Amino acid sequence: MNRLADATSPYLQQHADNPVDWWPWGPEAFEEARRRGVPVLLSVGYAACHWCHVMAHESFEDAGLAGYLNERFVAVKVDREERPDVDAVYMEAVQAATGQGGWPMTVFLTPEKEPFYFGTYFPPEPRHGMPSFRQVLEGVDAAWRDRRQEVGEVAARIRADLAERAAVYSAGAHHPPADGDLHQALVALSRDFDQTRGGFGGAPKFPPAMVIEFLLRHHARTGSEAALEMAVRTGEAMARGGIHDQLGGGFARYAVDAGWVVPHFEKMLYDNALLLRAYLHLWRATGTGLWRRVALSTADFLLRELRTPEGAFASALDADSLDEETGAMAEGAYYAWEPGQLVDLLGPADAATAARLFTVTATGTFEDGKSVLQLLAEPEDFAEFEEIRRRMSEARAARPAPARDDKVVAAWNGLAIAALAETGALLERPDLVEAAERAADLLLAVHLTPDGRLLRTSRDGRAGTNAGVLEDYADTAEGFLALYAVTGAPEWLQLAGGLLDTVLKHFTDEASGALYDTADDAEELIRRPQDPTDNATPSGWTAAAGALLGYAAYTGSERHRTAAERALGIVGALAGRAPRFIGWGLAVAEALLDGPREVAVVGSAGDPATAALRRAALLGTAPGAVVAVGEPGGDLPEGDGVEVPLLADRPLVGGAATAYVCRHFACEAPTTDPGVLGERLGVVVE
Repeated sequence: MNRLADATSPYLQQHADNPVDWWPWGPEAFEEARRRGVPVLLSVGYAACHWCHVMAHESFEDAGLAGYLNERFVAVKVDREERPDVDAVYMEAVQAATGQGGWPMTVFLTPEKEPFYFGTYFPPEPRHGMPSFRQVLEGVDAAWRDRRQEVGEVAARIRADLAERAAVYSAGAHHPPADGDLHQALVALSRDFDQTRGGFGGAPKFPPAMVIEFLLRHHARTGSEAALEMAVRTGEAMARGGIHDQLGGGFARYAVDAGWVVPHFEKMLYDNALLLRAYLHLWRATGTGLWRRVALSTADFLLRELRTPEGAFASALDADSLDEETGAMAEGAYYAWEPGQLVDLLGPADAATAARLFTVTATGTFEDGKSVLQLLAEPEDFAEFEEIRRRMSEARAARPAPARDDKVVAAWNGLAIAALAETGALLERPDLVEAAERAADLLLAVHLTPDGRLLRTSRDGRAGTNAGVLEDYADTAEGFLALYAVTGAPEWLQLAGGLLDTVLKHFTDEASGALYDTADDAEELIRRPQDPTDNATPSGWTAAAGALLGYAAYTGSERHRTAAERALGIVGALAGRAPRFIGWGLAVAEALLDGPREVAVVGSAGDPATAALRRAALLGTAPGAVVAVGEPGGDLPEGDGVEVPLLADRPLVGGAATAYVCRHFACEAPTTDPGVLGERLGVVVE
C-alpha cells in the first residue's frame, strides 16, 4: 500500500515508490507498531537535503534491506518542514544524546513515541567508524527482542530528561532585557567575530541575518561603530563570496568553509527572505550601492525562481542537479564553472576577464577543477561586467536545473512578504509590493481557516492538513504589519491582530509569559515543543514578541505590549551567553528600548507631500519603528470598519501633509518637512 502517494510534501512523494513500507506520521502508524509489537523507525528529512537523497538511494531503495526493515519495524517518514514540532522534539533528543544533529535524522521509538536510539545519516557499509544502516537495524532489533526492559528504561529516562530541559524556559519570568544586556551581547559577538573573513565562528558558516539585524539596530540606537563594522564586514564577505549566487542572485544555505567560498548549494526561501531584508537595511543604514544591488538581485531571484503559479513562494531549490558530463546527479553541478567552459562561451579575451572577475582558476575552488563564482572586488567596467554576466546566465539557464520543492510554508512566506514589501517601497519597485500582496492573499485564501487558525503548508493551491505552529502565526503577522506600513491598507493591521490574538490565547503560558511552539490544542507529543533560540529562522517565540510589540505600537494595546515584554524576558537571560542564537530576540529588544517609535503620517493619498513623508518614515533606522499613513483625522473609507488608533486625532498643520513621531503615543511636535522627520528617525539615505 502506497501511503505517501497523495502527500502534499514533495519530500514524502520522493519516497512513495521505495520498497520500504512507509507510513506518514500519525496515530495509525503507532497503533500498527503496538499491534505487531515492534519499534518504530522515524526518518526525518526535507526535499532539498543532499544527504537525505544519498541515504534514500543507498538504503531505502535497496529491496533486501527494505524487506528486513518492513519485517521488524514500522517505518515512518516525516518532512521536517511540514512538521517542525516533531522534528524539534526528536532533534533535541538526538543532540542531547550524541552532541550533534542533522538530516536525515534517524530515531528509533517505542509505540508510545518514546525515543531510545538515535543517529543521522548511516552508510550502506561500515565507514569512518560508523556502522552500516543494516548493522544499526540488526542491533536495535536485537535489543528490542532480548533487552526490552532496558530499552524501556532508556526511553523513560530520555523522556524525563527532555521534560526537565523544557522546564527551564517556563520556570518563571526573566527580567526584561536592559541596555546592559544588549551591550554584553555585543561584547560576546565581538569575541566570536571573524576579523579576517567576516561572520561568526569557524566552518561551516551560516548567514547570520538575525544577528546583522540586531547589530544594525544597536548601531542606530547607540551609535556603536563596532556593531556597524561587524554587520558591514559580514555583509560584504557574504555578498562577494561563493555563498552568494553571482549570476542569478540569492544565497545558498551555508558555506562549508570559513571564507564563504564553497556553499552547500541548496537555496532556501527563509534564508533569502531574511537576507533580502538584512541587505535592504544595510543599504538603509549606509547608502552603499553594493547592498542595494544585492537586495534587488535577491528579490528578483525570489520572483523568478521561487514564486509559484498561485503567487506564493516555494520552499527551496535542491543542492543537486544533473551533471551533463557524468550523467549523474551532483551537488553544485548547476553553479560551478571550469576555465574551458568560459573560453567556449565567451572567447579567450572575455573568458580571461570573467575568470579574473569571478575567481575561476585552473585548479578550481570547488571539486574536479571547477570553481564557485566569487566577486572579490567591484568591477572597473560595469557595462562589460553586466554583459559577461548576462551571457553566462543565459548559458547556465540551459543546464539541467536543480529541482524545486514547491511546497508553500506559511511562516517563510510571511518572512518573504515583509522583505518584499519593504524592498519595493524603499527601492521604488512597486512590482515587489504587488508580489508581497499576492502572496499574502494566497495565505488568506488557502492557509487561513474560517475559525482564524493557520495551516502550515499548501501545494498547488491545496492546503495541507498540518496545523500552523508559532512561527507561522508570528512571521505571517510580521508580514502583514509590513504590508500595512507600506500600503496603508488597514485590513492588514486587522488581520495581524487576529493572528496575534491566537498567539495570546493558544501559545502563551499565562503564568510565566513563555511561549510554546505548538498550540494548546495541538497533537500531543512526548513533550510540548518550546525553544526561544533562533535556528535558520527567527524562533517563533521572539518573532511573536516582535509582532506583538509592533502591533501594540500601532494600537496602544497594553495587553499586547505586556505580552511582548514578558516574552522578551528570556532575551535578558541569554543575551550575554548565546547572542548568536538569539539574534532576532536581541533585535526586538532594541526596538523595545527605543520605544519603538510610532510614526503617524496624515495627508491626502494622492498628495506628493504625503508620499515624501511616508518615504522619509520608512527610510528611518530607528529600531522597529512603525509607520501608519492615513487621511486627516484618521478617517477611513466608508465601510472599512477598521480603526487605527495611531492615526486618530492627528490634524494637518497649515493644511499640509503632517508627520507625528511618538513613543507610547506621546508625540513630539508635528512636522511637515521630510528632512526634519528624517533627522528624528535616523535617515541616512534620501
